[in-house]
Amino acid sequence: MLKTRILTALALLAVLLPVLYYNNYTAFAVVASVFFGAAIWECFRLFNPGTNRAALIAAFWTAAFVYAFFLAPSPNPVFWFAISVLLWALRFAPSLRLGLPPLSSTPNTLLSLLYAIAVVGCFAAIVEMYRLSPLYLLSVMAIVWAADIFAYFSGKAFGKRKLAPSISPGKSWEGAIGGGIAVLVLATLSIVFGGDAMAGTFAARVQAVLGWGVLYLVLTLIVAASVVGDLFESQLKRRAGMKDSSNLLPGHGGVLDRVDALVPVLPLAALIGAWL
Repeated sequence: MLKTRILTALALLAVLLPVLYYNNYTAFAVVASVFFGAAIWECFRLFNPGTNRAALIAAFWTAAFVYAFFLAPSPNPVFWFAISVLLWALRFAPSLRLGLPPLSSTPNTLLSLLYAIAVVGCFAAIVEMYRLSPLYLLSVMAIVWAADIFAYFSGKAFGKRKLAPSISPGKSWEGAIGGGIAVLVLATLSIVFGGDAMAGTFAARVQAVLGWGVLYLVLTLIVAASVVGDLFESQLKRRAGMKDSSNLLPGHGGVLDRVDALVPVLPLAALIGAWL
């Protein structure tokens, strides 16, 4: 399993790193569209396990996404960022306490559409931040990755109080807090010692405009959003009786398993960046 996981990760890096390094917008558009289609396909499978129409639905959504964000003359991504942030604040985050509607119900169908819209917002943010600079996009993703990695180790070392035992028994409050502290420390070090190389990152731009205090508040909010995104997808999988959102990425599960924490974070970061 570990060997498969490593090989898949290397294959993904072999595709993604050249796209980012050479700043090839056409290649980026193709890769982003493929990953978007896969995420939407997995989304509708989670809400309707066993459906045979997920691929057709995903094809329609992907065609609309490509037109809106790569072919249309004047897309308005800020609208999608704002809608996504509102959906997470008003509908998805509360579901962690209130629960999900039953499968094969009208509320479940509505929720599936809302989550698909949130996925659109996530990938719209990816497109917009890539246009700004690949470094800017990677710097936001790195916040989520660092929070996840250090939450794992903090949870292993200090975890006692379960964060959401009925959804994801392995997560603890200590792990989440440890991940958040690590993000604040790493962001501070990158700004203080990173110089011009780090000047184009999300954290550096927020600090330059709004100061240290607001930066720490923004980073704390982003870490919290990443935890909510992770837990929400875990809740969907538990309800659907699935271990992974799919097996598209051997050893890693599906695309949503890799981007679940990014789905709420990227629109939030992009909205903040647009405001700056």
